[in-house]
Amino acid sequence: MYSYALDPKNMAADWLGSLVSINCGPTLGMYQGEVSSVDQTSQTISLRQPFHNGIRCPVPEVTFSAMDIKELKFLDIQSQSGGCKKSACQQALSDPGIMSSGQSGQNGRGGYPAVNLHSNNVPITILQKASPASATNQGLKQPTPKKNGGGGQVKLRDDECFGADMDEGLDTDFDFEGNLALFDKAAVFSQIASTDRNGARSRGTPGGERSTPTRYRHDENILEAKPVVYRQITVSQHGGKEYCTDSGLVVPSVSFELHKRLLAVAEQHGLSLERRLEMTGVCASQMALTLLGGPNRLTPKNDHQRPTVALLCGPHVQGAQGISCGRHLANHDVDVVLFIPNVVKMQESITNELNLYSKTSGKQVASIKDLPVSPVDLVINCLDCHENSLLRDQAWYQAAADWANQNKAPVLTIDPPVSGQKQVVEAKWTLSLGLPLPLDGGEARVYLCDIGVPKQVFQEVGINYHSPFGCKFVIPLHSA
Repeated sequence: MYSYALDPKNMAADWLGSLVSINCGPTLGMYQGEVSSVDQTSQTISLRQPFHNGIRCPVPEVTFSAMDIKELKFLDIQSQSGGCKKSACQQALSDPGIMSSGQSGQNGRGGYPAVNLHSNNVPITILQKASPASATNQGLKQPTPKKNGGGGQVKLRDDECFGADMDEGLDTDFDFEGNLALFDKAAVFSQIASTDRNGARSRGTPGGERSTPTRYRHDENILEAKPVVYRQITVSQHGGKEYCTDSGLVVPSVSFELHKRLLAVAEQHGLSLERRLEMTGVCASQMALTLLGGPNRLTPKNDHQRPTVALLCGPHVQGAQGISCGRHLANHDVDVVLFIPNVVKMQESITNELNLYSKTSGKQVASIKDLPVSPVDLVINCLDCHENSLLRDQAWYQAAADWANQNKAPVLTIDPPVSGQKQVVEAKWTLSLGLPLPLDGGEARVYLCDIGVPKQVFQEVGINYHSPFGCKFVIPLHSA
């Protein structure tokens, strides 16, 4: 490897026009530019077209004193004498006082050997292209510049960066067995086993007063929490049956009398029947839309396959809840066919709901013969009434129940009553309001919806209540 050293006495004559980088410390910063003059008497160096910290200076020339220079690095050497001769380079290498220690074997970037010199306590680094012999020793191919201007310079830079030969060590096959033997598997696996056996490595005081695991399972909380109380609802009149939510909260059933008194107190505080009908209709329609397929079914691409729902309602409050549900389903592009018998006098709540339903695209029929002959996607049953079990003896009730059982479509029953008799319409799902009643639904799955009864209303009727719904308005219940 051939290189040459900077002789400060000949610097004015040899290094004019060279590109240098001057480090003046953190206060003054870095300067780059072309050497325009060097004054050995005043120990100054001047740069033309200077850059300060990567930004062009507003002045055409900057002069530096040797006292301000921390490091001087030559980026491009324009020697007027035509370069360094081999003899001069060898002389520079043989002079141990010129080359700084520990730098003779280091290379600059892109195949430029770097020589660090100290003159007036200023480290000077010179970057120069290596000689052919040096390039051979380093395994680099010396590119030959072309005479076609910029294209040759581009290829020169590419060869300098990518022109290295392949390492001869790559011809030797990698010794997998030898390197694998260096890995102590037994020690590593024993450490892993001890960590898992202890749960996690402990951290804390050296005396071990506090031991906190550094790793947690997916079902563990980082923050310490109080023990979970799963029985958060207690009632004064137990219905005799208990349910639990998906999270394990216990939801007891209540008797029909307590449930009726709860709704009456809520109505006194402003939760009117109209509000309750609307809330029930929204919750029931959300559940029905989910049962129909949700976003997988109700999309613009499936507009030609709109689901059909048959709604069977009686002339009572439970029937009004079903009509409210049918109105919301019709507003969500569901084909709804509403069956309600003709009676002499309708309740006001039913009349109001029918007026709103008539403004939708839903269909209303009063005869079983007008119901669809082919199976529908879902049947919603609102035929039963809590306070009048004699409706089951009516002809229209029996005809509607027979049609629902023969249609072979799944049935959702809204607010089913409590009775010792078996349900006439076999339901797959049942939806209770507020708190469940002790239902004997057989194989039906029980769901509970939130109708907006405040917590203090529960307390007024003797129920210690904490909402089990979480972020939902309709939750499934399981037999405890």
